[in-house]
Amino acid sequence: MTHELKNIIQQYEESRPNAQKAILATVVSLEGSSYRRPGVRMLIFENGDMVGAVSGGCVEKEILRQAQSVFTNGVPKVMVYDGRYRLGCEGILYILLEVFDPSPDLITQFWSTILQRNTFEIQSFYEKEHTAHEDFGTFFRLGAVAYPLNQSVQKQDRDLLCFEQKMQPCFQLMIIGAEHDAVQLCKYAALTGWEVTIVANPREEKTENDFPGIHKLITVEPESFRPKLDEQTAVAIMTHSFVKDLQYLVALKDQKPAYMGLLGPFKRREKLFDELLERHPDISENFLDQIHGPAGIDIGAETPQEIAIAVLAEILTVARRKEPMLLKNKMGKIHN
Repeated sequence: MTHELKNIIQQYEESRPNAQKAILATVVSLEGSSYRRPGVRMLIFENGDMVGAVSGGCVEKEILRQAQSVFTNGVPKVMVYDGRYRLGCEGILYILLEVFDPSPDLITQFWSTILQRNTFEIQSFYEKEHTAHEDFGTFFRLGAVAYPLNQSVQKQDRDLLCFEQKMQPCFQLMIIGAEHDAVQLCKYAALTGWEVTIVANPREEKTENDFPGIHKLITVEPESFRPKLDEQTAVAIMTHSFVKDLQYLVALKDQKPAYMGLLGPFKRREKLFDELLERHPDISENFLDQIHGPAGIDIGAETPQEIAIAVLAEILTVARRKEPMLLKNKMGKIHN
């Protein structure tokens, strides 16, 4: 959800020259099932423009209508949306609506936190009923400081209910390779909200314009590659060169990302592993065990676009610790 919040703040900053008021809608509680879970947010501008969504599209019009009173008087409110007779999800949503007026300090610290890939916390104070209250509101805890989202709400009312959310760094995908299939994987990963880094050889003369949705391009020789990966990072090695793949595997041998995938058939993977062990006999078995090769889930993918979907699906199953299955065969809730 961090990438959605990042987009909201980005869109708000871009709108500031127009001096438009904005309301943040946050799902703070849920009874039953819903398309999205608590913690999802959307931003509503005074002209009716919206950034993000809190459902599959069923609730947004009602949120826009309910937000008008907050635009008028500035008092935060909780709206209750009972979808049992209107939605396929059959849930009751409790949605906090509040003026979105972050201070310059909050904005500065937020982007610093995102850049440094640090975790942070968000606390929203509310009551579980359809009502307005001047003490309702959200606070961002960035480092040791709690910043109010609305500068007119300065205290955290401990007598109210509190929805707490720990925000992880944006999930990122590092694609090592710059061929056509890397372009497709970049495009599809960016659509999910992931931050995509492309690692390319300088001799390939690639630019960021070659990769739709890219976050960062690194041009580096494999022997000079010194990555620092965290648990919110996936890696896909797909250079289409046996020698380069081997060199990048050596550069990654001390890393423990959330996922590491290797494009290419099983025999090629085994040949790479044999060569890797011959050159580095002390390499950890855990490193080899974490490599998913061939990368992807068997969904019958043929085209580069379909292969990208198969790889993204495997990354999600590994990062979320799930076993892929047809949802029609799953008993109980879809979301934990």
